[in-house]
Amino acid sequence: MFTLNWKKEVFTIPNLLSLFRLLLIPLYVYLYLTAERTSQYVAAGLVLALSCLTDMIDGKIARKFNMISTLGMLLDPVADKATQTALLVCLSMNYPVLYPVLGLLVIKESFQLIAMIIAYLNGKMLPGALMVGKVCTTVLFISLIALVLFPDIPHEIVNLIALVDACFLGVSFVCYICAYYGKNKKVQDLNSGI
Repeated sequence: MFTLNWKKEVFTIPNLLSLFRLLLIPLYVYLYLTAERTSQYVAAGLVLALSCLTDMIDGKIARKFNMISTLGMLLDPVADKATQTALLVCLSMNYPVLYPVLGLLVIKESFQLIAMIIAYLNGKMLPGALMVGKVCTTVLFISLIALVLFPDIPHEIVNLIALVDACFLGVSFVCYICAYYGKNKKVQDLNSGI
């Protein structure tokens, strides 16, 4: 029978940091959508920076203090993707050129979710994020936070950011397809993933 060690699996610092990141999303959305002055956009950007900082810290803590858990391996990417989606939805309202980037993100993440569920039901999972996925996440956060902090950025730069973000998302999407279904699949048995 499956038993859950709550202290080891749920109430760990990395998991609490991931939950904190999820709680920051409504605060960011409120700050961004009600912003009228540069200082208010900076406040929204600082909330995002705090989210990114906790994202970097939670993985390091999990590995250093052996707090890696199955819940954490699921919760961390959920917090990342929910933050990215909220960020892109808000920014797309001001920069419609980002709607295709948002669409690509939704398609990519929907694929990953479905592929993860199918793998899980077959007793398998990816042992962690692919390096290309981590790079893509970093590029997205840096570029999108720049758009939050500099609301008067020229449209040519916004177009360039949209193109770069779409390219990174596209490459990441292809790599995840290969990781789940390619010739050299990276999925492992659930028990060997932790």
